[in-house]
Amino acid sequence: MSEPQHDDAHDDSFGAAQREWLTERLSHYLGVPVDENVPFHEYGGFDSVAALSLYGDIEEEFGPLIDPTDIETYPTVRELARYMAQHDPRPAGGGLVRAAFVFTGQGSQHPGMTSGLYWNCTGYRAHLDQAAAELLPYTGTSVVELILGNDPRIHQTAFTQPALFAVEYALAQTLREEGVTPVAVLGHGIGEFAAAAVAGALSLPDAAKLVALRGAFMQYLPSDGGMMATCAAPFEAAELVASEPGVGISAINAAKATVLSGDRAGLERIQEQLESRGIACRHLTVTHPFHSPLMAPMVPKFDAVARRIAGGAARVPFYSTLYGRLTTEPLYGAYWSEQITSPVRFADAARAMLAQQTPTHVVEIGPRVVLTPFLRRMGGSEGPTCLAVCRGPESDAVDLAGVISALDAGPLAAALAGA
Repeated sequence: MSEPQHDDAHDDSFGAAQREWLTERLSHYLGVPVDENVPFHEYGGFDSVAALSLYGDIEEEFGPLIDPTDIETYPTVRELARYMAQHDPRPAGGGLVRAAFVFTGQGSQHPGMTSGLYWNCTGYRAHLDQAAAELLPYTGTSVVELILGNDPRIHQTAFTQPALFAVEYALAQTLREEGVTPVAVLGHGIGEFAAAAVAGALSLPDAAKLVALRGAFMQYLPSDGGMMATCAAPFEAAELVASEPGVGISAINAAKATVLSGDRAGLERIQEQLESRGIACRHLTVTHPFHSPLMAPMVPKFDAVARRIAGGAARVPFYSTLYGRLTTEPLYGAYWSEQITSPVRFADAARAMLAQQTPTHVVEIGPRVVLTPFLRRMGGSEGPTCLAVCRGPESDAVDLAGVISALDAGPLAAALAGA
């Protein structure tokens, strides 16, 4: 099989991501570190079964880029990644960038999140300080101080939600300041508030007030429930939840990634039934059973505040994870009250956004990667490039500049490229 001519820029950018991914998967199968230049057959554990499993992983993650025989034809990580990059149908660059912003939900927080950005990016620092100032009358403690001080209270709901909102709002505003204008926004759970603020449906002061009170009201609910991630399809989960009034579907993240939330005993009964069918379940470490019937007691108090907030229609296409679709309706208080106990219909909203807006890039905005793997699988080989502003605790201004550069925007990226 002759090797086609390749685009060096494509190989260097997308191919590098493929090399990293292939190295991780092979290390998983073989149980040893893998050198990207060593032929697969030199690793004793790489047999035909492992090759077919790797092919299946590639098909699931990237779509139909290769045939099973290509693993033998291109027998090293570097060669196979290069071949995959050549067959990726997405353009290497030079076209019009259409970036959608996707805001991460609760659970992505960690002590010190975005500290590297705060100290080394003046734009981000200004936006985070601005959001923190709007939150301060309600939180009593600056979320900036919590973040920079590695304060463990960042995991307490009363502080988690305001801190995540502030970080995500500041990250999005920093991207916009660098010239990245979103063609659409979508938020997962608490991430919807940052999405609404960035889209102009909520003012920053109103969003800050709602988020701070939402977190505080939830904090003082009994923490006797739980949450459980499952590999069940939504219809399978709904069938079992119907007989457990204290349990609800909390989030539908993918075709077989459904999160349940509510009464612990009810969750355990559902777990027994799912596992008897061979469906995996995992209990999550959370302070409260979010998006469940057990959140209902705080809704009237929150609603009394939310009714006085002057929400409006978004000025950027807003894909609602409450409705699972694009909504052009004004985001008044009733929307935010209903959101508290309703499932996060992330999969429906994300698929609709990808189909209707056809973004070239989807940017996950949050303190670490959570949603990007779901988005990449939804898009497949012909879908958008998926980027995360923050990959994790070590992310800093250099990483941000790389994202901005990949989006063909910003003097920050240009300066870094010329350094």
